[in-house]
Amino acid sequence: MHAPERPSAASHVLRRFFAAAILSFAAVSSEAVIVRGTVTDPLGAAVPGAAVQLIQNKQIVGSARSGSDGSFEIRSTATGRFLLLTTAPTFTSGIGQAFYGGRTDLVTRNVTLEIASVTAQMTVTATGIPTPIQQASSAISLVPFSVLQARVGITDDLRQSPGIAAVQTGQYGGVTSLFVRGGNSDANKVMVDGITAEDVGGRFDFGTVSSTALDGFEAYRGPNSVLYGSDALASVVNLTTPRGATPRAILNYSGDAGNFHTYRNEVTLGGAHNRLDYYGAFSRFDSSNSLPLDRFHAATSAANLGFNFTANTSLRFTIRNGVSATGVPGAHELYLVSSDGKQADQDLYSGATIENRHNNWHNLVRYGIARKREQLVLFQPVGELLMVPSSFGPFPDYYGNTVTIRGANGYTATGRASFLNGTSFPTGNDLASLRDELYFQSDYTFSPHFIGLFGFRYEDERGSSNNPAFFTFDKTQRTNFQYTLQFQGDVKNRLFYSLGGAIQRNNLYGTAGTPRFGLAWVPVRPGPGFLHGTKLRANAATGVQEPSLSSEFQSLYKELSDAGSTDLITAYNVKPLQALRSRTFDVGVDQNILSEKLILKAGYFHNQFSHQMDFVDSGTLKQVFGIDTSTAQLFGALLNTLAYRAQGFEGELQFAPTRSILVRGGYTYLASLVEQSFSSDAIANGTAVENPNLPGVPIGSSYALVGQRPFRRPPQTGFFAAQYTTTKFSAAFKGAFASRSDDSTFLSFSDQDGGNTLLLPNRNLDHGFAKLDAYGTYVVNRHVTVFADLGNLLSQQHIGPIGYTSLPFTFRTGLKLRVGGNN
Repeated sequence: MHAPERPSAASHVLRRFFAAAILSFAAVSSEAVIVRGTVTDPLGAAVPGAAVQLIQNKQIVGSARSGSDGSFEIRSTATGRFLLLTTAPTFTSGIGQAFYGGRTDLVTRNVTLEIASVTAQMTVTATGIPTPIQQASSAISLVPFSVLQARVGITDDLRQSPGIAAVQTGQYGGVTSLFVRGGNSDANKVMVDGITAEDVGGRFDFGTVSSTALDGFEAYRGPNSVLYGSDALASVVNLTTPRGATPRAILNYSGDAGNFHTYRNEVTLGGAHNRLDYYGAFSRFDSSNSLPLDRFHAATSAANLGFNFTANTSLRFTIRNGVSATGVPGAHELYLVSSDGKQADQDLYSGATIENRHNNWHNLVRYGIARKREQLVLFQPVGELLMVPSSFGPFPDYYGNTVTIRGANGYTATGRASFLNGTSFPTGNDLASLRDELYFQSDYTFSPHFIGLFGFRYEDERGSSNNPAFFTFDKTQRTNFQYTLQFQGDVKNRLFYSLGGAIQRNNLYGTAGTPRFGLAWVPVRPGPGFLHGTKLRANAATGVQEPSLSSEFQSLYKELSDAGSTDLITAYNVKPLQALRSRTFDVGVDQNILSEKLILKAGYFHNQFSHQMDFVDSGTLKQVFGIDTSTAQLFGALLNTLAYRAQGFEGELQFAPTRSILVRGGYTYLASLVEQSFSSDAIANGTAVENPNLPGVPIGSSYALVGQRPFRRPPQTGFFAAQYTTTKFSAAFKGAFASRSDDSTFLSFSDQDGGNTLLLPNRNLDHGFAKLDAYGTYVVNRHVTVFADLGNLLSQQHIGPIGYTSLPFTFRTGLKLRVGGNN
């Protein structure tokens, strides 16, 4: 017998090699990044057989096909930043946002493919969770990054939406207010990267917001205090900062110049490396405007930094700082002379967000701050110093030149108007609005058809108002809490619903509840063909708003308390200010007329605004409330006594016959009516204020009278836009329209004799307008782009309220330089 043959050294080495290879392969597989998700259409239905590719540095590092339920899974040994490219028959290719994936990370990235050639649109503002806009029941306008590239600000683009009236008092830098579906200008919640941005109590000036470092914005029409708390009484506007995405950094420079000594410079830098993405921007804009003493400049800086600890846990820091200064010529057409003053604004918003997703559970914690300050100063008197008669005897004041004021309603008044500044100069006011907030959100996807969300918000608000000329130095602090519970889902990808409620605990007005319900039904799914795609939507909600700083400082309760008149507070049951309220109901239809190339959106809304702020002068306090104002030394105060309704129709038509052409237009009809008011104009001495030259014509000098329309809300507004875009050239022609609206000259007791001869009837006092603009860009090569911006082609100068001169025709032309990025 032969002894068993011993294995040779070579075979032993070979076995060890194969064993090591197997172990190595297993180790590599266990350290592969796994990307999972589901491919769906805009209504949430699964898209089987879709090709999903994992892309890194323009290379395919993994791929898969979605199963019958739309699910897919891709494994790759690569690490770093990826994006998903998804294709499927009858759908437009989907290119996802870049994301980070490390070894052993399990990443969930769901894909929504759009039918036809329209880019998939997602909304976060409506429900707090990224949702395809086709599933949303709310009325939402999305303005993308590309639209804002050659703009100075966002006022003109805010007008490109149904239901929104943007009113600017003056020219570049003039205060710009938003009236949404008839709501007041301070009834809008404004968010910057999820951070509350409006002043304490809701006031926000859109006129100083630069387009620099804006990735676009969402405009949600309707109250949404469920998610966003106080001040979301009429709408929510959500501004976002871009994120860096390219592996190679991109440096962009943009410079332009135009008439009225206008020039602008902007620099941005963005990119991403491994776990880090970064973006920064700075711009400076200057213009002399067309009026004397009305020069404006603004500097904007912003940054957005993100860091992924893992693919599912990230930290993000954002900051946006705006510094501006402008002259304050005032209502120049009422005086024919500009006031000599300056208004300076410093607005800073910053926040840090930690976000984690574990399977179906998503959590977010954000700490944010807002630091806002506004200083108004009048340096020296303008006009002529005259003695003004009054019941207390003559006193000196400055008057403008003789002017004939012409209202859009055909009425005129001639005389000299008082500036009502007295003789103490310099004079002015200093406002500060500070806020620290903490927001926590936890949402869980129980199934693809049902999601629950819980939110908690804490706010520490401080505000002050200092006016040395009137010896007023007021300050306040409010500590507020909010608890939110919301559910959303769908039934068979046809019926979509959201139901939520919130409890607000406000330091000033106490506790308030705000429910909201939305429903969308798709009886006909979108698809190719005529009238193939119908969505019916309905919403009902209530909103709540905390009183502004000026309202708190001038409330009747505070005025009496400061005067030591506690006996009057008790005798007339005077209470602290309450929350301002709104109640709304709207229904609408989104109809695809020709596939998704021609789409009609139409709706009806009905809003009820109650417990609004109403100014009551000393005469009314004595007549109506029986308060002896001479004892309390009151000149007037604010109460929650104003109520009005606003209802109307809004429609929008969008036509995209090719990928290069987009035409859209919209129209809004608004019927608003003041139902209740204790305004002194309505009841002082039993009659409204009158101009002695117009006997028998009632006039609201400061507020609309009962039965009239609220001021500065035109009953008819509209817009259109025609865009042509290719890889080398793009052009746009846009317009915004408004009918006449009610207003006041606000010149009560301001003529040369201290009378009311400069007041005009409120009805249709403000002019209607048609503002037409044109834009164009040409890409010379991947590094150089030239552009031009032509504004107000018809040179209409009555786009703002009566007395305020708008900019005539303007032009700006410049170039953009790009360095870096991917080829």
